[in-house]
Amino acid sequence: MNDRRWRLRPAAPDDAPAVAEIWRLGWHDGHDGRVPRDLVAVRTPESFAVRAQQRVADTTVAVAGQEIAGFVMVVDDEVEQVYVAAGHRGSGVADVLLDEAERLVAEAGHPRAWLAVVAGNDRARRFYERRGWRDEGAFDYGAAVEDGTIAVPCHRYVKDVRAATR
Repeated sequence: MNDRRWRLRPAAPDDAPAVAEIWRLGWHDGHDGRVPRDLVAVRTPESFAVRAQQRVADTTVAVAGQEIAGFVMVVDDEVEQVYVAAGHRGSGVADVLLDEAERLVAEAGHPRAWLAVVAGNDRARRFYERRGWRDEGAFDYGAAVEDGTIAVPCHRYVKDVRAATR
């Protein structure tokens, strides 16, 4: 999908504060009440700021005018994060970001992409299923925290992305 309302580009260090705020608000929308309380407690505004800065190289942003409308983070064959600013939800930018994530995974030589969706996040699950992603079942995702990981009940979604490079 090529939509001229958004320009995709690799994130720059100056984008980290906007990415962190979109990530923080979106993460709490999709995760509060669905993940262990210990994880919610450590997902402070500061934690998102630090992680957004650390993850600039993995991040692609969608820009509308001068504003970041959303972002996606891809590492190897995993689409790790897909978030859209509240004011841009329902606009189609999530489709554009997911198209880009699929393309990046395929371009890196992986035939299949995967992502984790928190159990109970039905809105996200419906979105991925509409986009042709398949639920491979429940698993515990190890969410990185300062002193290790916290197991988060999730569903593993997969999609064949070989066609994304054609």
